[in-house]
Amino acid sequence: MVDWQRITGFEWDAANARKSEDKRGVSQAEAEQVFFNQPLLLLDDLMHSDDEPRIHALGMTDAGRRLHVTFTARLGLPIARDLGARHAPERTRGL
Repeated sequence: MVDWQRITGFEWDAANARKSEDKRGVSQAEAEQVFFNQPLLLLDDLMHSDDEPRIHALGMTDAGRRLHVTFTARLGLPIARDLGARHAPERTRGL
């Protein structure tokens, strides 16, 4: 289980950060804004969580863009490791 009170920062894999920005138009800074704005919906990704907990975050940027950010929260470490970010699907409009 993730202790959200302990998360103090973010870590990006360089390849995933480039893919999020170059292919999907979402910068690291913009993806991180999702965690500080409301509403924020967090969903466990049980299908891909064999080695570590993988979580989907659906939320809004400061500019009001809806994003889907996939990340892991490393057990015992105070960081969230972002795996990628993209525009949220149109069906999340009610978020």
